[in-house]
Amino acid sequence: MKCLKSILAAVVAGAALTASAQADEIVVGGKNFTEQLLLAEMTAQLLEAKGFDVDKRDGMGSQVVRDAQLNGQVDVYWEYTGTSLVTYNKVDERLDAAATYDKVKELDGEQGLTWLDASSANNTYALAVKDGVEDTGSIKTLSDLAESYNQDGGLVMAVNAEFPKRPDGLPGLEEAYGFETTRADLKAMDSGLTYQALNEGQVDLALVFATDGRIAAFGFRVLDDDKGFFPNYAIAPVVRSDTLEANPKLAEPLNALSAKLDDQTMQALNAQVDVDKKSIENVATAFLTENGLI
Repeated sequence: MKCLKSILAAVVAGAALTASAQADEIVVGGKNFTEQLLLAEMTAQLLEAKGFDVDKRDGMGSQVVRDAQLNGQVDVYWEYTGTSLVTYNKVDERLDAAATYDKVKELDGEQGLTWLDASSANNTYALAVKDGVEDTGSIKTLSDLAESYNQDGGLVMAVNAEFPKRPDGLPGLEEAYGFETTRADLKAMDSGLTYQALNEGQVDLALVFATDGRIAAFGFRVLDDDKGFFPNYAIAPVVRSDTLEANPKLAEPLNALSAKLDDQTMQALNAQVDVDKKSIENVATAFLTENGLI
């Protein structure tokens, strides 16, 4: 009898799990910066237009939203291939964009997550100078920058708190390009303030993210990563595999949205929020409508 009760309990638990996976409501997650808030809002509006009930939970830190998805509290959010490769899966092997996507698709698949189609948008780390400034006018590539530091050019770089510590940040960059910065060369600040500091001439160059709308709006020039140091950070929708199995119609609209996103598109969308001060909801609705997605 005890064995029968155990079997019945397992059947009930399995039925409950299946019912949860087949629920119509899709929990859309997102991180806590402009691009992620936009992606979460576009995803929520898109899925609602396709008949899904949506519960949007954005504004989370990277590790928090990742853990929430692994724990079944978030069904889908947009992740960056480089973040999954380096930060979550601890892979330090240098891979090109396609190999990076294939690797995280394989590794995350083993954890119950399915990577849908990657977009062409690559929100990688980058270093930028301001066009028209004499001191940095001849610096076009990261090799040029390394040469300047090796000749004690006196350039000051605005960075966030993480960049000087991450292996895919400044330490790895210095090793790859053969230069060293000193404490006097760096000015640490919040990520968003690096753009303002460079725009106002407080620093000579700044850490930026490639799809940020302020790069074009402020007249910044991104230095060419001529040795291909920074990993590819392609943006793609990632769905819990059990959710996708129960809701196979999720894939088509999400892949259609992913196909519309590239660097220029994300820069323009981000700029509408950060520079033009439009609401995230209105920017998302306009983009989905203009592109025939809703």
